[in-house]
Parts: sequence; C-alpha cells; structure tokens
Amino acid sequence: QVQLVESGGGLVQAGGSLRLSCAASGRTFSTCDMGWFRQAPGKEREFVAVIKWTGTSTYYVDSVKGRFTISRDNAKNTVSLQMNNLKPEDTAVYYCAARGGLNYSSLKLYPSDYNYWGQGTQVTVSS
Repeated sequence: QVQLVESGGGLVQAGGSLRLSCAASGRTFSTCDMGWFRQAPGKEREFVAVIKWTGTSTYYVDSVKGRFTISRDNAKNTVSLQMNNLKPEDTAVYYCAARGGLNYSSLKLYPSDYNYWGQGTQVTVSS
C-alpha cells in the first residue's frame, strides 16, 4: 500500500512557477513508478509526467516539455513536479499517482495503469 499527499498548488500569473510535491508513505515507494496527472473542469484526467522508480527515466506530455521537470527523492519518499513558464491552459487539479515498477520496463501513461492516487492539489494560472 502507498498513501500519497500532494501539496504546493496555488494561484500564479502566467509565466510564473510552482513546485508541486507528493509525499508518500508505505514500504514500496522506492520501487514505484510515479506519475503526475491533471484534470481541468469538464475534461478527462490527462497524463503530465512520469518517472521510473530508479529515477533514471522520465517522460512528459508534449505540452509541458521544456517547462516541467519531474524528480524524486527515494530517501525522503517524495516526488516533485517543478513547473516553470506556466500558462493558463495548465490550470487544473494535479494528482500524483503510483504503480509498482519492478516488473515493468516501460513507462505508463494512462490513469488506469496506476494503483494509488493522492487527493489532488489545485493549480490556477491567471492570464
């Protein structure tokens, strides 16, 4: 079991930055692939970024490449999402998610691939 709690959301002007954090509890965090997803009002939850449990592999949705950076600290059981040059279209509730990563080499991009979810944190970018 893994419990996830996100923090760091807020209101920011376009062009600004935020850093989201996800604190995990549970013995298996260090072997979990970790993803960030977001959901805007009236839209489906979409993939944002993922990091392999080893920390050696990451992947991003095209719309955030070059602006967002995912990272993890297995010693502190945390995963972070640094978001720079934010745009109004980044406005959404952001969720971190976890799945077991030991037996899988590929990074997973769909919400249905993940077993554990946080409660979400709101990010609002004003124009």
